[in-house]
Amino acid sequence: MTSRSTAAQSGTKKGAAVSTRLAGIDAARGLALLGMMATHLLPTFESDAALTPTWIGLTFSGRAAALFAVLAGIGLALSTGKQRPLEGSALSAARRGIALRALVIAVVGLALGGLDVNVAVILVHYAALFLCILPFIGLRLKALCAWAAGWILASPVIAFLLRPWLMAADPPLQLNHNPGWEDLSTPGQLLGDLFLTGYYPVFQWIAYLLVGLILGRLALSAAVVPVLLLAGGTAVAAFAKVLGTAAMEELGGRPALQALLTDPDYPLDSLLQVNLAGVRQEGSWWWLAGSAPHSGTTLDLLHTSGVAAAVVGLCLLIGRLGEWLDLDLLLPLRGAGAMTLTLYTAHVCVVASFHLKPLPAGWTEDGMYVAHAALAVLIGMVFAVLKWRGPLEWLGHAANQVGRHQPARIR
Repeated sequence: MTSRSTAAQSGTKKGAAVSTRLAGIDAARGLALLGMMATHLLPTFESDAALTPTWIGLTFSGRAAALFAVLAGIGLALSTGKQRPLEGSALSAARRGIALRALVIAVVGLALGGLDVNVAVILVHYAALFLCILPFIGLRLKALCAWAAGWILASPVIAFLLRPWLMAADPPLQLNHNPGWEDLSTPGQLLGDLFLTGYYPVFQWIAYLLVGLILGRLALSAAVVPVLLLAGGTAVAAFAKVLGTAAMEELGGRPALQALLTDPDYPLDSLLQVNLAGVRQEGSWWWLAGSAPHSGTTLDLLHTSGVAAAVVGLCLLIGRLGEWLDLDLLLPLRGAGAMTLTLYTAHVCVVASFHLKPLPAGWTEDGMYVAHAALAVLIGMVFAVLKWRGPLEWLGHAANQVGRHQPARIR
């Protein structure tokens, strides 16, 4: 949900490559938006006693939101020097701009937090991630790789050790709702939830933005890079998922964890496949061995980061194919992806208007999703063709420009 990617438009081959590269990033962001809409509107579990996972849950849960976060890191890299990170006063100005844009996102997120809606709104967490990543913006590729590897390995362990302490507080440092304006009066509880006990734990999710910065610092316009992202991301994602499944099913992880869960309404087998958020992962080191969506483990971070890299590579390849065919194959996705903050906000507001109310006569959950997705694609295409920014993207861009402004020095 970052602002529209921009590039200098020219008739040169280099200009076309830059335009195609940015279109691919926007398209991946549009795909992430549609995936999150699917998890909001369509069931991720069947309504049977075993809570059998649906294909929506198996496909999008955990992956769509992580893709958003990785793309945020890519966007930040592209706006701060691409392969050569900014330095000195330019870097400081960029950091100010990012911080002010994060403030806009946080304000929108806190406003949405006041709605009665069965959606885990990501925006406040997203804004916190932007602020947390500021110290890393100026790092070069090797340093970023070292930080990302360390964060993926260490942050789940640290979070595992800290969560019981936070939950033992009175009251527990967990909100159990979307962050809203009223939560600013209890900053300790708000920060504990944002960083460690909430649905999108910022502490572990910093890894996604670090991965995104790495991808954004690559030569994305080079022909081989998208292929490497697709192949490498797929391999990493498959390796992490296979290893996590083996730990749970063959090495004894799932029986050990099942013994800790006494609530029959939460069948562990299904949760491990779709969504482990809401389950208190404490009492056994086995919680760190899985790759379940929204578990925040090392293997979960690796799997979802790999999926994100593969999706980005695929979108970049489709963009290059469209350029070769002289067709804008990415337009339906890149249009929505260039204004995800606006479309996501509108989507959450519409979902809130139907919360705990029957669907209109003749409507089904599938129909509601198709309507949301189709409108997002249509509106995005119109804005893309007209070269407009979304309303909230305009605000974010304006805030960024204010932060980046450097008064002329008087000599």
